[in-house]
Amino acid sequence: MMNRERYFAGQRYDDMVGAARKLVELWTLTRRRATVDDAAVAAVESTGTALHLVVLSEDWCIDAASSIPFIDALAERASNLDLRILDRDTNLDLIDAHLTNGKSRSIPVVIVYDDEFVERGWWGPRPAELQALVQGEWASLDATERVAHERRWYVKDRGVSSVREIVALIERAAGAA
Repeated sequence: MMNRERYFAGQRYDDMVGAARKLVELWTLTRRRATVDDAAVAAVESTGTALHLVVLSEDWCIDAASSIPFIDALAERASNLDLRILDRDTNLDLIDAHLTNGKSRSIPVVIVYDDEFVERGWWGPRPAELQALVQGEWASLDATERVAHERRWYVKDRGVSSVREIVALIERAAGAA
């Protein structure tokens, strides 16, 4: 499927949450509390470029439920940005083109497309600082303990790192468009 068709086949945030079976409360509460500062919105709008964000995700993913609500809040406020969500597991060709460390189907993955639906960059699966912790000092923790550390990190960060990194990606993408 072409990028344009695949994009428009994706769900908007509220539709994805409405269809979700896992972590619905986390998705809902995080989005309700998600805010982005005016500077981030201004930075996106100042690119003067219409961009489309495709998020590859699954409703069970804690990283997605902890970061995508903030990216949706940015897309909702920035007049030149739109966001759609696609299931990773039904878009394996797309996730396989965006593997973490060249080997892992980690999510979420946010892909930036220009107005012609040419890919201009991607981000994922979590903010760089958190990714370094997960792959470094937290790597030896059992899954339950690691997830607890990740949740505390996300709660303290309040989406700031995810939004900052997505804005930087958008600025690079707009410069390449």
